Formats: sequence, C-alpha cells, structure tokens
Amino acid sequence: MFAARSRCFAAIVLALLTSSKIHAQPPVAPKPTLANVAYGKHERQVLDFYQVKGDQDTPLLFFIHGGGWMTGDKANPDFLAQCLASGISVVSINYRLLPDATAEKIVPPVKACLDDAARALQFVRSKASEWRIDKHRIAGCGGSAGGFTALWLAFHPDQADVKSADPIARESTRLRCVLAFVPQTTLDPQQMQAWIPNNQYGPHAFGLGSVEEFLKKRDAILPQIEKYSPYVLATADDPPVLLFYDNPPNLGQPYKDPPHSANFGAGLAEKLKAVGIEHEINYNNDYAKMKYPDLFSFLREKLKAISQK
Repeated sequence: MFAARSRCFAAIVLALLTSSKIHAQPPVAPKPTLANVAYGKHERQVLDFYQVKGDQDTPLLFFIHGGGWMTGDKANPDFLAQCLASGISVVSINYRLLPDATAEKIVPPVKACLDDAARALQFVRSKASEWRIDKHRIAGCGGSAGGFTALWLAFHPDQADVKSADPIARESTRLRCVLAFVPQTTLDPQQMQAWIPNNQYGPHAFGLGSVEEFLKKRDAILPQIEKYSPYVLATADDPPVLLFYDNPPNLGQPYKDPPHSANFGAGLAEKLKAVGIEHEINYNNDYAKMKYPDLFSFLREKLKAISQK
C-alpha cells in the first residue's frame, strides 16, 4: 500500500516539475559530492550531500523523502538541479522507517523517523564550516510524510541542547522556511476524520492497526499525538511555509487519495492564519492567485540565494 502511495507521490512531483513554470524537462540528476554519510549507527541513518562549487558559504536545502515512513529513499531529491544552479547546496536524508522503530521497540514508532530528521539536521549544521554551509539559511523540503516531517521540524521548538557534551546535540533544529508537497499536517484521528471523513492514514505512526483502534485509544495517547502533530506545534515565531497540493480543498468531504488531500492544507491554514505564520498554499498550480506560482522562487527568496548563472 505505502509503496503504491510512494509511486503515486513521485508521479505528482514529476508532473509538477514537467508541467509548471519550473522547467520544461526533468534534469539529469547530479551525483552527490559525498554519498551515504553516516549521521548515526543505523544503516538507514545516512545522507547524501551535494555541494555548490565555489569558496563561499551557501544556503542549503534539507530534503526528506516521503513514503508514509514505511518506504522511500534519499536518491534524486526534488529541485536538486535548480538548487545547485542557484547557489544552494542540498542534503537528502534517509532515516529509520516505522518497521525499524518497531524492531527497536521505540514508542511511538514515528518518534524514530522524526528524531532521525532532527539529528540529521543537527549533524549537517555541525559540518557547516567543513561543507561551506550557511547554517542560518537552511530550508526544509519533502513530500507526503517527508513534508510532514519538514513541517514538524519547522514548528517544533528548537531541540538544541546547549549544555550537552555532544557537539552535534548543541546544534539548532530550526529551519528558515519549508516547501512541502501534499503533506499530512496532523496525526490526530478526530481532526483527520473531521477534515477527510474517509481517511485511514495515521494509525501506523503509533503502531496501531486501524482507524477504529486509533480513535478508541486517542485520549490515552493524546500527549504523543500532540507532540508529533505540526498543527498543534505551530506558533507565531515559526518560519514561512509553502504547501503544494494537486487538488482543490473541500473540508469535511472525502477524497479519492485521503493521505494527500488538500484538506490537510486547508485545515492547517486556519491555524497558520490564527497564529500569524506566513504561508501560502498552491492548489494545483493556480498561477493567477499565487505569489509563488513558480514554487522554486519561494526557496530562492527565503534563502536569499544568489544565482550563479
């Protein structure tokens, strides 16, 4: 099921990159400057680094792949060629998946996926001098569950532990901005059912087998749900976000592909507006209404990247 969703999401991104104003044809993917760099001990705790040529510190795109936290890989991150051409280096990470977390008895399983992303970001910042990265200009990006994770990083309070003996743990987990494709934005089953009545997504993040079980146990695990839901974590001091969905929102109505319904974006938008976070949601390339119809322009502006063309 999750492999099929991953392929579906890949098709969405490919269609976006080939039909929008970003570029006419998908570019040939450059090879990583450094491949499979370990940021932890698990075989999935590795990342690829693509470095912009030159002597100046560069902004960075921190990419998190999708796949429902069940599948996926760091290869060929979105916007790779555009980033490198615009003076933005790129990191793309792998992370422990839910089955890995279950095998390690991590509760809830989604904790491993999100903690890995935070640790990878801290590791990258610890390499800022060596890799010529401006650690103050890092954007998060991802699709589906990867987009969720990027939003979680953006809205979560900084996880830097300034008193830690571990220099990596002292680094910040904050992001300059986030661009996310068809992300989920909450793990609250009641909220998801209210937004998308036919949604079945989410129980797996907590090691549960069905939405019915999820709803039944909701109150007991509500502290965990709130800890891992971007909707709950969003506050006024959080960075700008641009979300892309390939379908129009219709809150409270079912959708053929519930995990990627634009209702996730519309529901989050109410919270972002209420707390005052800069945001825009691009519903299926509605260029006439968008400040950023060219999605990559959002990254360029927020990172203040200098074109090398």
